[in-house]
Amino acid sequence: MSEKIKKDRDGGILTDSDAPEKIEVEQNEINSVGDYFQSPVYIYYDWCKKCGICVEFCPTNTLASKPDGTPYVAHPEKCTHCETCDRLCPDFAITGAKK
Repeated sequence: MSEKIKKDRDGGILTDSDAPEKIEVEQNEINSVGDYFQSPVYIYYDWCKKCGICVEFCPTNTLASKPDGTPYVAHPEKCTHCETCDRLCPDFAITGAKK
């Protein structure tokens, strides 16, 4: 038995096995801990890849890194809600938005 082969409108090759009903979607569970309302910056540790961009570009030095590279809020009183960490994070793992 041969599979039917056709092209989609963008030129990609489709086969019968590419049917949408066979696509499985992975459901990710978020297990971050912490309370957004107790900190001016909330970090989704499950999404963070510890790149250090948020710490490096924080203009008020609110953020710092642990020895393993994990960012944390070192000085919450210094945060001005500039949202620089939020805008620069490639993984959307941090938010500095106002409450």
